[in-house]
Order: sequence, then structure tokens, then C-alpha cells
Amino acid sequence: MSNNKVFKTLDEQVEILKSKGLVINDEEFAKTTLLRENYFFISGYRHLFMHHDNKFVNGTTFEELYSMFSFDRNMRNIFFKYILVVENNIKSLISYELSKKYGFKEKDYLNVDNFTQNPMKVRQVHDILDKMRRQIRVNGKQHTATLHYLSNYGYIPLWILVKVLSFGIVSELYTILKEDDQESISSFYKIDPQTLSIYLSILSNYRNLCAHEEILYDHRIQRSIPNNKYHFELDIPKSDDEYIYGKNDLFAVIIILKIMLDERDFRNLMNEVSYEIDYLSGKIKVLKIEDLLNQIGFPNNWRMIMKED
Repeated sequence: MSNNKVFKTLDEQVEILKSKGLVINDEEFAKTTLLRENYFFISGYRHLFMHHDNKFVNGTTFEELYSMFSFDRNMRNIFFKYILVVENNIKSLISYELSKKYGFKEKDYLNVDNFTQNPMKVRQVHDILDKMRRQIRVNGKQHTATLHYLSNYGYIPLWILVKVLSFGIVSELYTILKEDDQESISSFYKIDPQTLSIYLSILSNYRNLCAHEEILYDHRIQRSIPNNKYHFELDIPKSDDEYIYGKNDLFAVIIILKIMLDERDFRNLMNEVSYEIDYLSGKIKVLKIEDLLNQIGFPNNWRMIMKED
């Protein structure tokens, strides 16, 4: 028997959802929504509302399924916005530190001697510097600021170059800095260099996920953030001596942003997240909001992280 997926009309898509027990009160709304948003993307949230027999929990409506889809989209937009704030901040810190110490022309700041001399990282250093030079070649003439410097001065200072570097490259760049340079930058956030390296890697991962409209709420990453005071203060439950929330999930991103954003930005982030969760809570009837939040990685007392240190 063939397992090939074949094209389904809007009527067929609606019938499939109904056959699995989804309540569709307004078929025209459902069909318009499926056409505009894509059946595949919306159905990516259905397992939240399903029993193990692949049937929807009794009474689940299309509106509830769509509400979860919309919630995830809104959360992506919120997190993307605040991760960009951190991205801009770390680019500013790195460019300031390296320019001050090593000079502001490419031949100065991209000199291999300015980076870690650890024999285990020689190849990595060359790889990352090559990526940066490639960005100068590819993007240098496409952006107004970089083109201005190339045309008028013949070089691109690092504080301009960072605008065209991806967050991924910048987070890699941090890992090849000399220890004292790493320390100067991480001290801004009052954390150690190793922790900052982990944070940047995780934020880069989530930034790309948000930018590419992938499912956010239950995303888990391979790296975990180190235990810190917020895990302890929120008394997050443990399993096998490991915290079950706030390690490699969306709440871990909240913890990172608590540390890396200024107080005002973090408060704004949490107010926006709170609004979305409260709004979703009013839309979903067949599931407890606490169970949904636990799937996201939020402990029941997640709002406690809003209190000032």
C-alpha cells in the first residue's frame, strides 16, 4: 500500500478533520483559514488536542485549534523582536571590544593573532574568519552603510560589518575570542564566558526558528542552560535531579532574556507574553491552560520571574 501524500481539496481537508472528531461550526471560515494558512501548518498543533487513538478530545473545535496556531505565531513575533534586541546589543559589545583593542580595518580586526591560540580551535578560527570575509564580499556592496565605507574609505569597520553578519556567525565569533576578551564582554551581563556562549547559541537557534515560521511552543534544543538562581527561586520541579522546565525550552529563553535584556525591555516582553497566554486561556475550553503551559516549558508560577531582583 502506498504511503504517498496526495493533494486534498479544502472540502476533503475539512472532512479529514471532522472524521477525527474535530467540531467545525463554520465550514466556510474553516476552509478560508485552511487556504490562507495551509492545512499542514494548522494541523501541526492538533496533537495537543488529541487522544492516543488519533482522535480529538471530545468537543474540540476548529476555532480552538486555530487559536493555538495564532498563539504560536504571536509568540514567535514577540520572541523574535526581543532576541533582535539582544543580537544588536551583543554585536555592539563585540565590535566595541575588538575595535578598541585591535583596530577598525578588516586587516587589523580579522588578524588571526587576535583570536584564541588554543591548538584545538585553529581550524574553527580560520573557518569563522573566512565566513566573515565572505560576508564582506557578498553583502558589502548590498547594504547602504557597508557600501558607503567601501566606496569612500576602502574598508568596513567592525561596528558596521556586524550589521550584515548573522547572529549565528556572531555567536560563533564569540567562541573564538581570547579569554580576556570573552570575559570583558560577558561581564557586561554579570555571567561567565562559558554561560554566555551557551546563551548565544540557544538564542541564535530560536531566532532562526522564529524567522522561518516554525512551530515554537514545544521546541526543545540539545543544549541546556546551566542551573541558576531563577530555577531555585521559582522552585521548579525536578526529575532525576534535573529541573524539568527552563533548561532547553521556551522558558529557558525567558530566563536568558531576563539576564540579557534591560529591565524595561524584559518587563515589556513579559507583559506581551502574559497577554497572549491570558487571551489563549479564554479561547481554549477542552484543555487546562496549565497543561498547555507545561508543554511549552513554563512552570505554573512562571509569572514570578517578573519580580525585580
